[in-house]
Amino acid sequence: MEDFVLLFRQPDTYNYNLSQSNIETAMKRWDKWFNDLEADGKLVNAGIQLGLKGKVLKAGGVVTDGPFVEIRERLNGFIVVKAESLDDAITLAHGCPILDIDGTVEVRPFFIHEQMKGHLLSV
Repeated sequence: MEDFVLLFRQPDTYNYNLSQSNIETAMKRWDKWFNDLEADGKLVNAGIQLGLKGKVLKAGGVVTDGPFVEIRERLNGFIVVKAESLDDAITLAHGCPILDIDGTVEVRPFFIHEQMKGHLLSV
């Protein structure tokens, strides 16, 4: 089994003025998906949602507003899952609720350089 990161991206135009009912429904879908992954022994790290504000540091020390000023979708959060292969990790991503709002799930394996192993929280 390998660890894979599932990166959640949502459209920058996604409306945050949702009703309380819509928010609760969405949260129930996320909870169910997380609970199903956990019950199957596939969830390594629970969901981490990213804040909406931030800055981007570029080469030469240039700091810009961001992090999503120049893109049409923003990185919303991520989880880490265990899967046998990249294809299996993609199968796990099929149930992600971000897909219901035209978002995307980027699925990537970890590349762990031998020299970094002693500096990682978990491998």
